Amino acid sequence: MNFEMAIPVIISFGISVLLGPIIIPFLRRLKVGQTVRTEGPQTHLKKSGTPTMGGLLFLTSVVVTSLFYMKEYPKILPVLFLTLGFGLIGFLDDYIKVVLKRSMGLTVIQKMAGQLVVTAIFAYYIMNYTDVSLAMRIPFMTGRFLDLGILNIPFLFFVVIGTVNGTNFTDGLDGLASSVTIMVATFFTVVAIGTGSGIAPITCAVVGALLGFLLFNVYPASVFMGDTGSLALGGFVAGTAYMLQMPIFIVIVGFIYLLEVVSVMLQISYFKISGGKRIFKMAPIHHHFELCGWSETRVVAVFSIVTAILCLIGLLAL
Repeated sequence: MNFEMAIPVIISFGISVLLGPIIIPFLRRLKVGQTVRTEGPQTHLKKSGTPTMGGLLFLTSVVVTSLFYMKEYPKILPVLFLTLGFGLIGFLDDYIKVVLKRSMGLTVIQKMAGQLVVTAIFAYYIMNYTDVSLAMRIPFMTGRFLDLGILNIPFLFFVVIGTVNGTNFTDGLDGLASSVTIMVATFFTVVAIGTGSGIAPITCAVVGALLGFLLFNVYPASVFMGDTGSLALGGFVAGTAYMLQMPIFIVIVGFIYLLEVVSVMLQISYFKISGGKRIFKMAPIHHHFELCGWSETRVVAVFSIVTAILCLIGLLAL
């Protein structure tokens, strides 16, 4: 029976591969090119003008594939909603920046308001329309759960929004966010199948869609996912973790996301406190390693390998 879960991987992969030659030229015609930070690694300057908003490619693949399984697997709905909800916020941000040519995109208040609304709807749905508890599995303590009671809801908001923004910061090198999230999605797929949670089709679909997208996103990338893709992936990771009662496990398997967002927070805080000094050569931290002499492909490989090892540790923690 579990071999059937290979089907959504294959379907989603096939859709991504077929959509690539259609969506990428379309984005290029719209001139939705990426703007590169001039203060960053000089090797990135050649990427200026590369089409962004490529997240539409794998989002479409995931949605279409999920629709085939929605009736039989209704629990994929909240995960799909959180993925699409954050993807929409990212799309609006990308559209304003690269199509309407307003460099700031959505304001901080607009982004946060959108994220809070999407997260609130997700929380309301799983509490009232599913049998999923907000009690969380405790790593390395089999069968033990942590229930924060009245604090479960604010903790959910913290986890979801933190994960989404951590994933967003991870999207900065060709294939980085895609490769890391393939590992995380594969981990969740193994757990979803093993526990019979009813969400395996969408985790499989994300694996397949990202594998297809990676064909176009690997160095040198012909398309970037943009906020459309990175925010959507964050929503997927957080939503899946909650449907599996595993938000604490994000600290393990999603350590790279955490590292990226913490590096930015530390850099900004120290810069303000010290009057202009920096901890890292550049944040997010993947740029620090680049400026230390690592090639872009080496950073992606190392971060992906670290995530793969952490996912194995995550399985042991079950």
